[in-house]
Amino acid sequence: MNWYLGNYWYLLLLLLLPLIGYFIIHYVRWKNRRRDLFAEARFQDTLFEKTSSFARIFPVLYLLGFLFLIFSIIDLLGGKEEINVKQNVSSTIFVLDVSNSMNAQDIPPSRLEEAKNIIINALQKMSNDRVGIIVFAGDSYSVMPLSSDYSAAENYLMGIETSVVQNQGTDFLKPIQIAAQKFKNIAKGSRNIVLISDGEDNEGHEDEAINLARKEGIRITTIGVGTEEGAPIPEYYFGQLMGYKSDIYGETVVSRLQTKALRNLASSTGGNFLDGNNLDNAVQTLLDELKNNSGSTSTVINSQSAVHYYQYFLGASVFFFLLIYLFNPKRDFNL
Repeated sequence: MNWYLGNYWYLLLLLLLPLIGYFIIHYVRWKNRRRDLFAEARFQDTLFEKTSSFARIFPVLYLLGFLFLIFSIIDLLGGKEEINVKQNVSSTIFVLDVSNSMNAQDIPPSRLEEAKNIIINALQKMSNDRVGIIVFAGDSYSVMPLSSDYSAAENYLMGIETSVVQNQGTDFLKPIQIAAQKFKNIAKGSRNIVLISDGEDNEGHEDEAINLARKEGIRITTIGVGTEEGAPIPEYYFGQLMGYKSDIYGETVVSRLQTKALRNLASSTGGNFLDGNNLDNAVQTLLDELKNNSGSTSTVINSQSAVHYYQYFLGASVFFFLLIYLFNPKRDFNL
């Protein structure tokens, strides 16, 4: 238990003690003057009841009674309790591939929508952990900083489309660089990246991405969305389907899931590759992965109103006033 005073302005109440002492002394002097005016000193023992020796300490009892009454009001000892809370907390950045191939519909309604649903379903089962969102294709952008506001994260995800990144491709290095900056103040044992992609159009920077993740103490869990059979890539213009992507020979391009780079990223950084085509299984496995890589953090919570001791001060105040009452037959100051 620590000594603590919630509001130091309450100490001004102690200024009442000198005021009360002044009135008691003034009353005693006034009473003595009245006695002297009424009768000479030699007659006072006969005319007035003799004051007991105990009554001489009544002024002190009054002051003590008022002192503890003031202490009970300001609750001098009340208020501070330190609670040490340990939590397993991780910081996770979801890195979402928004290249055009993520529009393929071999996983209905599309690979991108499946990826977003995986993240949303995971968020709905997370607590305390901080999450961020980065989107990438040929370039990479941060959509949401690390935060525990899961509802905001869901709102951000709902607005993500493949058109948010103009430079197409699949460059794994750039989102890892941005994530490393966001993890600067996070302990290395609690840094997680969940990278969701179809792995296609990899630009060959995975080795640099792996080296950076190892250096920064980042564990990467990769989730592959798409099928080996693949599907054509829809092309939209102002939200309208205009056809499917074709090569220089006019043949429709079929996009397929490529897992080699995704598996390499995960295994080289201590993470695992997950199959994202089964939503429920992918979400549960992902949550288990994040739980296993969560760091234990201690948080000290100061409660300023957890413990109060005013009742003890009030009891002491009542005790002193009770003494005055019991040993004062006239029920007045009798000083």
